[in-house]
Amino acid sequence: MSPYRYRVRESEVEFTAIRSQGAGGQNVNKVSSAVHLRFDIRASSLPEPVRERLLALGDRRIGATGMVVIKAQSSRSQAQNRMEALARLQDLIDRVSDTPAVRRPTRPTQGARRRRLQAKAERSAIKQLRAKVAE
Repeated sequence: MSPYRYRVRESEVEFTAIRSQGAGGQNVNKVSSAVHLRFDIRASSLPEPVRERLLALGDRRIGATGMVVIKAQSSRSQAQNRMEALARLQDLIDRVSDTPAVRRPTRPTQGARRRRLQAKAERSAIKQLRAKVAE
């Protein structure tokens, strides 16, 4: 987890109430309790490195234009669905807020090389014993 937690401003997020899918009887047909959250990454106040990593993230919720669309419909309450959608967006941002560690290539130690060659020699000797004997 990053020591800095970048908060999403509610002014940068757009909510649209829609009707939920699935079973639920008359409530589903009458009430628009599901929520679509839209968040424009490029126009956000997030720091530039976080925005770049967010755009590079291979998440299906992020469109080619840099718009994040999250649909929340697990609750019958629109307010709870809004909070769930915001929490999912925050999780997405938290996932990329850490700067990835730079990988520095290493070399095998001398002992590791020696053990590898020893194992190869032993395996070779075993296979040599399987060969046909030339008379």
